[in-house]
Amino acid sequence: MDGKMTGGPSANSAPTYLGWSIFNTLCCCLPLGIAAIVFSCRADTANTIGDDTRAHEHSRTARNLNIAALVLGIIFIIIFIVLKVLEQKS
Repeated sequence: MDGKMTGGPSANSAPTYLGWSIFNTLCCCLPLGIAAIVFSCRADTANTIGDDTRAHEHSRTARNLNIAALVLGIIFIIIFIVLKVLEQKS
């Protein structure tokens, strides 16, 4: 054994954002959350096989989908609260 790793995650492993993706799926925006989970899993797979370039691409896509899902979820919650307050005043 020469001590080199073959396959498996490298020191430059991209974050997968899987936890954030699951949170967004359950709490914010289901369609974008599911897409984020898919790209998180792809990033994890690419990390596992050592394809750093592809792992970083999928990680970036998962992060962007998570940001979009969180923003949309917050917007939907604000709209829902405003509509409920207006409904109470009527």
